[in-house]
Amino acid sequence: MSTGAVIAIVVAALIVLALLWMLARRGRERRLEGRRVEARQIRRDAEVSRAQADRTRAEADERAARARAEEAGAREQAAHAEVRQREAQERHIEADRVDPDVDENDDDPDRVDGMTSYGQGEGNGEVVDRHTERDDEGDVVSDEEYRRPRT
Repeated sequence: MSTGAVIAIVVAALIVLALLWMLARRGRERRLEGRRVEARQIRRDAEVSRAQADRTRAEADERAARARAEEAGAREQAAHAEVRQREAQERHIEADRVDPDVDENDDDPDRVDGMTSYGQGEGNGEVVDRHTERDDEGDVVSDEEYRRPRT
């Protein structure tokens, strides 16, 4: 082989190597650009997910705040009801003090009869005492009625 042919082969080999190197580099750049595009899309999706999560969290916080406000209102109403119940009980006690048919020595606050709403009643010339006991749930566990002649 002549020197010119060897030089031509070497130059052709260098050109082929240069072309292969350029093609490899261009392919690598395309893959990198594809990954960049994919990364941007993933970031956009992540931002959308974050915004949805923030909105969901805000809604949950709002619901929790409403629930706390409801609970506070319920506690306030319960306290108010307790005060009113205590006032009603005090009024019943005062009515028992005023009522001449009530035995003031009987301290059972659950007394109820069929004639009046609280205390003692009269039936056919008799004084009727009714004693009712309730459990913690408010269910009647004992209901006794005592009759005695009016004195």
